Amino acid sequence: MIDIPIFPGLGTVVNCAAIIIGGLSGLAIGRFINEKLQQTLQISCAIAVIFIGIGGTLTKMLRVGADGSLEMTGAMMMIASLTIGGLIGEVIDIDGKFERFGEWLKVRTGNEDDNKFLDGFVTASLTFCIGAMSILGPINDALLGDCTVLYMKSVLDLVLVTVMAASMGKGCVFSSVSVGLFQGAVTIFAGLLEPLMTPAALANLSYVGNMLIFCVGINLMFGNKIRVANLLPALIIAAAQA
Repeated sequence: MIDIPIFPGLGTVVNCAAIIIGGLSGLAIGRFINEKLQQTLQISCAIAVIFIGIGGTLTKMLRVGADGSLEMTGAMMMIASLTIGGLIGEVIDIDGKFERFGEWLKVRTGNEDDNKFLDGFVTASLTFCIGAMSILGPINDALLGDCTVLYMKSVLDLVLVTVMAASMGKGCVFSSVSVGLFQGAVTIFAGLLEPLMTPAALANLSYVGNMLIFCVGINLMFGNKIRVANLLPALIIAAAQA
């Protein structure tokens, strides 16, 4: 029996491979369905992403009080994170830089004529990079040699990117580049990040991260109404308030 060596970053490699496989499968499916069915798939995907965001947010936002009633928690943390993070993101113009990177990737991969490339790339990248699993997974991978979180994320991403690619095209496949860069960076700096990722910090990050996932779903459903990339600093502000 041949032992497969475990190395830091294996979970991210598997995650990127799952996105590529799922994305290619989605492209293959997309060739055999008409535009009306593609629109239906996109709406279905949007609904799924919206409810993933809502569900994840509510698990952190609500708790049962002493009298058995539901109480809202973390409201000030959430407001401060989104407000301050949004201001920082707008000043830096993360959304603009993200789109320019997508345009560069579009040209470099020979997809200049693909009108859906940028939307697919940005939407899928944000969907797969936002959230506690994208940070906790690489940290566990690098420091503990435990890829369980990223293996779970890989399965979820594979299913979701299959549906997204069928309706939004090749750009979704190339979201694997964003995931590789982001989670790879977290893996490299895991030693520095690990002391900061306390249970409270991860809870705040998950709280705000799921709200941003909800925003991605809104964009999927109604077009790019929210500059989600410019809200990404809210994750850092949320974790810092733990």
